[in-house]
Amino acid sequence: MADNNNLIVYCELEDGRVADVSLELLTKGRALAKRLGVKLEAVVIGSNLDGVEDQIFPYGADVVYKVADKRLSPYTSNPHAAVLINLFKEIKPQVCLMGATCIGRDLGPRVSSALHSGLTADCTSLEIGDHTDAKTKKEYHDLLYQIRPAFGGNIVATIVNPECRPQMATVREGVMKKEIADAAHRGEVINLDPSKYVSDEDFIVEIIDRQIAKSKVNIKGAPIIVAGGYGVGSKENFQLLYDLAATLGAEVGASRAAVDAGFIEHERQIGQTGVTVRPKLYIACGISGQIQHIAGMQESSIIISINNDPNAPINAIADYVITGDIESVVPKLIKYYKKNSK
Repeated sequence: MADNNNLIVYCELEDGRVADVSLELLTKGRALAKRLGVKLEAVVIGSNLDGVEDQIFPYGADVVYKVADKRLSPYTSNPHAAVLINLFKEIKPQVCLMGATCIGRDLGPRVSSALHSGLTADCTSLEIGDHTDAKTKKEYHDLLYQIRPAFGGNIVATIVNPECRPQMATVREGVMKKEIADAAHRGEVINLDPSKYVSDEDFIVEIIDRQIAKSKVNIKGAPIIVAGGYGVGSKENFQLLYDLAATLGAEVGASRAAVDAGFIEHERQIGQTGVTVRPKLYIACGISGQIQHIAGMQESSIIISINNDPNAPINAIADYVITGDIESVVPKLIKYYKKNSK
């Protein structure tokens, strides 16, 4: 295989299904690959990979590399890392994207460390642009801008990797939009011989038992979310938000500050260190609007902010702002919604 300098997405599999985050990255990767004038490729590693390309090609992939061996499923660190490291040495991709999942967080650093490539975790945006080195004045063109909040969210950092390849980034589920490019699109399938990429020694760890607890909260798919921040004040006050959510048929979410304060469980956390959501309606109660939180909900169709601080940063992105205390505003919302929906 030639040095083709393409953009590649590592596609995660769970029970034969390609993870949503991988499909989201293929969608984003398609736009980036087009901008770079390169092919969009995908790599899938597992046991039974029959027909898995049918899930990937509609998202615009030109090539799907398949590495199949019954020992490659479920995921273990060494074999999957060995496959990517050796494959990347061979095909020399320009960019590699993977989900910031428990697998991506384990795999990404192993691959980037072995290839001395660097990696930016938890990116909230990916773009292509130019860069001039301040010291050497050397100009670089068409680099991957790896964008994420930094320094406790006080700034948004744009990170570039001028020399080392691949340029690697991980992105959380829900940050990028998932869109089929063409349901009829077909690309090339390349079946790789696993023995060329992974050695028997890499399979030293054996999984004896595997338990996966499914999340009981489906906040990501909720069309309406009532979210509370530290300003809600207490665990008891969060009950008001649950009452409003029950009235509207909504899910309850929270900012990190509210979770850290013990007002609500972590599964409901929205933002850079929680889930990213895109509901039709987002009601933010007592949320100041730190950049990490905004990164997780800014694409909501309509945002209503309820806050006793008229200068709360979240008000700048809200469509409607209600200035007042949660304790007085939320019961009125419930009352008037019930009255008007009869």
